This record gives sequence, C-alpha cells and structure tokens, in this order.
Amino acid sequence: MTIGKIDVVAVVGELRQLHEEAEDPSIERMPADEEVYSALLYAEKHADALRRLTPQQQKRGALLRIRLWEYLRERADVHQARAVAEARAAGAHWAELAPALAVKAPSAAYNKAKRLQAAVLAEKPHDAGQVRRTPEAVIQAERRIAHQQEAERRAQEAIQRRHHLLVPVAQRLLEHRTGLVLDDDAEYWLDEVAEVLPHCSTTTQMVGLNRYLSAVVRALKKLEQRTACPVTTTDEARLALAAAVEFLAE
Repeated sequence: MTIGKIDVVAVVGELRQLHEEAEDPSIERMPADEEVYSALLYAEKHADALRRLTPQQQKRGALLRIRLWEYLRERADVHQARAVAEARAAGAHWAELAPALAVKAPSAAYNKAKRLQAAVLAEKPHDAGQVRRTPEAVIQAERRIAHQQEAERRAQEAIQRRHHLLVPVAQRLLEHRTGLVLDDDAEYWLDEVAEVLPHCSTTTQMVGLNRYLSAVVRALKKLEQRTACPVTTTDEARLALAAAVEFLAE
C-alpha cells in the first residue's frame, strides 16, 4: 500500500492548527503550508508544544507527521527514479550511479533503480496491479504495461483505419441518393449523414457519422422488408448500399 496523492497543504494546515490551539509560542516561525519538508522539521522540533493539548490531539499531530513523512518518502522515490532515468539517458553507467545511490556495485545500483521504478509505475494508470518493490516484479510489470500500450496502439490504429474508410462509404451513398427509394425515416437519417459528413474529423464526429449511417441502412432494410420491393433503382445506388452494409457488418 502507498499513501499516494494527498492534499499536503491541507494536512500541513491541520498540523499548524494543532500548534495554534496549543498556543505554540514559536508558531509564527512555522514555514508555509506549501513547504512540507521545512514544516515537518519545525513540527518535530516543537512537538513538545502539543503537550498542552489532549492525548487524542497529541496522537493526531504525530499521525499527521507520520503521514507527511511517508508521502515525502514516496515522492523522493519517484523523483530519484526520474533522475536516474535522465542520468542513464545522458550516458551514465551503473558504476557511476552506484555512489549516488549509496550502493557499492553497479549491479546493486541497477537493482535499486528498478525498485525505485516501482514508485513511478504506481503513479501511472495501468492494469499491471500493485507492483512489488523487487527488480523482477518491476520488469514484469513494465513488460505487461508495454504489452497493454501496444495493444491500445493497435486498437487505436484499427479505429483510425475504420474511420478512414467510413467517410468514402458514406460519401458514395450520398452521391447516389437519387437512386435510393427513401421513406421519411431513411430520408431523415440520410440528411443527418449529409449534415455531419463535410465537417467530420474528430473521433466523436466519426462515431456520430457511423451511427447515422447505421440508421440509414436499418431504415432502408425495414422499408425493403415492408414493401417487398428493392430500395435501389440504379446499379450505382445498389453497389453503394451494399458497400455500406458490408462496412457496418465488419
């Protein structure tokens, strides 16, 4: 488990409130709520001031400090991991990183860097689950995340390819509109396609165009079933409608 993201300003503010209630004579020297590290050092140095409060309030003050220190510990791991990544990108060898990471061997520096990376992964949205702070667990999580990202990329590319095909299919159906037999329902949805098509560029607009095209095809199928007559009067319109049906069936 991790503390994760918290409103540190509010937590430091609550700690400040306890010192004010205890009439801490040095409260004016307490750093600003945004200066978490300095505020914690102050609270530690002046912890005796809270002895004027109830035991429950004293306990609350200590718990707030513990929580803030844990938050800083987690944030330190994230920032140190980023610094290691930047050092490696700049050409630093593990042997050079060992002293900075307070370890003796390049392999130990590598392992520690991987453990730090667990904190970075915890901040990112992914389905790898909770990552244990071991090099092996981090490597496995990184692989799972990479596979997820690749799958998402392929899915997005597939959506883009489908959207790229959607426009000409809809355009072709509109071009042969005069060869279609339309009732009020089919005509309404075809008008919607004509309205959206010239400005269709975003994913949301593409989704709307796909929905309108589907509605046109459904309406034409119902009309054909109801009248037992073809809903196209030209070969071009028949082929355009068949292309739309095939596209929507994929």
